[in-house]
Amino acid sequence: MKTITIRFSLSLLAALCFSAIVYSQTPRARDLGVPFTGTPGPLNAITDVKGVEVGYSTIISGEGENKVGKGPVRTGVTAIFPRGKAAKFSPVYANWYSLNGNGEMTGTTWITESGFLETPIMITNTNSVGVVRDAVLEYYVADDWYRGEPWWYTYPVVAETYDGFLNDIYGFHVKKEHVFEAIENAKGGAIAEGNVGGGTGMMCLGFKGGTGTSSRQFKIADSLYTVGVLVQANFGAKFNFTVAGVPVGKELMDTLNYKFNKPPSSNRQEGDGSIIVVVATDAPLLPHQLKRLAQRVPIGIGLTGGRGSNGSGDIFIAFSTANKNAFSRTETVKVNSLPNDQINWFFQSTVEAVEEAIINAMVAAEDMEGINGNKAYALPHELLKATLRKYNRMD
Repeated sequence: MKTITIRFSLSLLAALCFSAIVYSQTPRARDLGVPFTGTPGPLNAITDVKGVEVGYSTIISGEGENKVGKGPVRTGVTAIFPRGKAAKFSPVYANWYSLNGNGEMTGTTWITESGFLETPIMITNTNSVGVVRDAVLEYYVADDWYRGEPWWYTYPVVAETYDGFLNDIYGFHVKKEHVFEAIENAKGGAIAEGNVGGGTGMMCLGFKGGTGTSSRQFKIADSLYTVGVLVQANFGAKFNFTVAGVPVGKELMDTLNYKFNKPPSSNRQEGDGSIIVVVATDAPLLPHQLKRLAQRVPIGIGLTGGRGSNGSGDIFIAFSTANKNAFSRTETVKVNSLPNDQINWFFQSTVEAVEEAIINAMVAAEDMEGINGNKAYALPHELLKATLRKYNRMD
């Protein structure tokens, strides 16, 4: 296998090259004919929520036997800015929820207390949370995130899932320059899925997993609202894998199973893993209502076969880009809020978008060989379609 090294410069030329790589990735689950409910936004992505920007740093190098500190490396960083980088310090209402807490999302205690998300959301591998957190703080200083305020404190939000099946995770290959790279690459528009960013080395429901996204749009009275979702999917047992109500995992149990060249010595059980979900909306939801959205995320995960296993870190955060001027250190402010009696469409859309984002991650993912020849196979598109046809879920 040829060694591949991905390193994106911060120059405009490199950014344009990166864009070409990002947008060439096809097809998505809907392109295959997978039936989903609900109406997606124009991009069917979290970036359908105006202002949201997403960026990646993808680190792929080496092959063969794992040598700690040298690789092979299959990892990365994902950056999500609720109102974009240019907005700098612009807190949004937010809240979070954990289905099963065998994982990490830093900064959440202050989100619970304050009701605000004050930072970008970063996602990486389990052992790189610390370096990503520190690099975000360094970025704030270099970028004047607080616009000249001489005294500030902040708690970066950094989440993780474990990629040690494919990646030299104890080699600590994520460096601050990769964090800066993900931040620099953050932008709106169409975004990559599958083996990118923090999702590079992840597996899901018996196949290659990674990063996925989806969105839903709907009207309440004369107002059009958007709910967008991004997932880092690294969870679940193959025998539970379900697509559009069809037991795809059971049908493909003997097809393209993980390849262990040198089985690791671990206590990993079938179904272990994690999923991080970010939910964004442009609706004027308050923190307690955003908590309710985050609590609906497990329903979408369950539709694909997730069960919140003991060894899984299933942690979710939801934010609203509305009420732009809600945050003030000194002034009393007025904000808009959506009646609870109108929130059911947001619950429905969250569930639908989470389900589709997970399947999008798996459809976009490609075969990946990592440490010691371990291999995760991509979900086979033709077999997926044949299975859906068998159950009359596709023409």
